[in-house]
Amino acid sequence: MRKILKLNWIILSILLNINCGGNNTTDEDSNLTQIPTPEKPYTIVDTNVSDFYSDSTLISTPLNNQDFYGQDAAYIGNQPSYTNNGDGTITDNITGLMWQQDMGEKISFEAALTKAPNLNLGGYTDWRIPTIKELYSLILFTGSVKGEVAIDFFIDTNYFNQPLGDTAMGEREIDAQTWSSTEYVGKTMYGDETIFGVNFVDGRIKGYPKYKPSTGAANTMYFRMVRGNTAYGKNNFVDNEDGTISDLATGLMWQKADDSVARDWKTSLNYAENLTLGNKSDWRLPNAKELQSIVDYSRSPQTTATPAINSMFDTTEILDPDGNSGHFPYFWTSTTHLDGVNPYTSAVYIAFGEGLGVMNGILLDVHGAGCQRSDPKSGNIADYPQFYGPQGDVRYVYNYVRCVRTIE
Repeated sequence: MRKILKLNWIILSILLNINCGGNNTTDEDSNLTQIPTPEKPYTIVDTNVSDFYSDSTLISTPLNNQDFYGQDAAYIGNQPSYTNNGDGTITDNITGLMWQQDMGEKISFEAALTKAPNLNLGGYTDWRIPTIKELYSLILFTGSVKGEVAIDFFIDTNYFNQPLGDTAMGEREIDAQTWSSTEYVGKTMYGDETIFGVNFVDGRIKGYPKYKPSTGAANTMYFRMVRGNTAYGKNNFVDNEDGTISDLATGLMWQKADDSVARDWKTSLNYAENLTLGNKSDWRLPNAKELQSIVDYSRSPQTTATPAINSMFDTTEILDPDGNSGHFPYFWTSTTHLDGVNPYTSAVYIAFGEGLGVMNGILLDVHGAGCQRSDPKSGNIADYPQFYGPQGDVRYVYNYVRCVRTIE
């Protein structure tokens, strides 16, 4: 794959007046917007990142063979492109999905299951609760957060409404999560039934309890209904028998087996840029949305004794912080996650094993296999794992790598 600096591409696109999105057409008889056909059934939308970072600062564009080359902003993907249909719906011109613009009030999972098929919006009645992969297609990593305080949302608010948590009612600003239809096949915390959701205020995926642990009452969250392109989020893997696996649904090729080496972020970028595999040398570290695309949410260490990824892939087994076997690593992405006092120090990872944390001195799966969090980009390996935040998130810092390339 030709390596293109994203910032230069964006400037070129503006100069040439390139339209990165698809073309909408209107049926004059029905006056309904027609969803464009994407190039692939599961086309990954870019993260929208154009800035470059070291492990601690904003930096100028690194050159090939320099430290921190190969991060998210170095590669141009399918740039986000939306159409406001003027009827309470938003079309994603890249994925072919149509979205509800305004989510309304928080409701329970059961209420959402009833609401979706009865929703009549924009003249359509085939609405559904999005899967976690459909919902994650909307995330943009130009957002930023400082702990529990919102700064910039991780979704395009020019098109989508995004409420904050009601601080007057004792909520935090980040308590405005959007749920998906994807139920965790395992259990989180002390045996909670769990729904995966995306937090577009703090830029993460995690599992949320379906019922309030304290009372057993149904928990409530926001739901943004979707319609169209029912193939979105469904992989089509082919083992190339050369150490690589192609996903014909996304047009991406993957490293079949990680190399069993834990690395910090800078070293992971360098490893990916210099990998030769399957007679190809244009490998890179995947961005957050690319890596999340290969999570298999039907699998988990609790239920299948495997990582949350298709069985075609080989994944190193690791010990958890208590020394127990049967656990699987976090995997680095090339995407910086802007959070904290120094927002440049962390990068996104996807947990293909359990999203572990320590609560009341007990190591638990607090977020679910397939969650998306972030780790510090660097540190002394002897100092990790550490435990951070109200749910004692396990921080490894030295995470694993599964490289990707675009199929020509």
